[in-house]
Amino acid sequence: MVILDVMLPGLDGLGLLPRLRAIGELPILMLTARGEDTDRIVGLELGADDYLSKPFNPRELLARLRALVRRGRSTGPDTGLLRFGRLAIDRTRRQVHLGEEERPLTGHQFDLLVALAENAGRVMNRDKLLRLVRGTALEPFDRSIDVHVSRIRAAVEEDPKSPRRILTIRGVGYLFVSEEGRAEG
Repeated sequence: MVILDVMLPGLDGLGLLPRLRAIGELPILMLTARGEDTDRIVGLELGADDYLSKPFNPRELLARLRALVRRGRSTGPDTGLLRFGRLAIDRTRRQVHLGEEERPLTGHQFDLLVALAENAGRVMNRDKLLRLVRGTALEPFDRSIDVHVSRIRAAVEEDPKSPRRILTIRGVGYLFVSEEGRAEG
């Protein structure tokens, strides 16, 4: 877990945040004196899991840290399998099944689906998804990720025209919805 301040010497916390996200998915809490709405929104959009302004109640900080740990905790040994109702994503074999039927995806589409599924319940913007999958940000006006999401929906949705697993959050990004409420493994 990382507790990160915005006002650091040299590179500020907001500049450091995307670099930390590129390394891995460890929980990051922004703890800073900059508490304006704009600052909080930017921090969360750049990948912070939570944001707390100074001055703060130490008990609130502890409660937020515990919540981040709970969200990141696995439900058991990592089997490489994510299961959401009838949808099964096998990260080890790089296979996707809807019910008993295997659903083929390209390597990039599979990685994108895994990034969405591992962050079920969180709205993921296009830049964050691409950083998770490729380690780089989108070029301006690049909408290729939308095409990939459309093809993933065609593979994993019961009715791709009325998606229930991968929702578009207009102006923000995508939300993977778990039918069961949480992933296994």
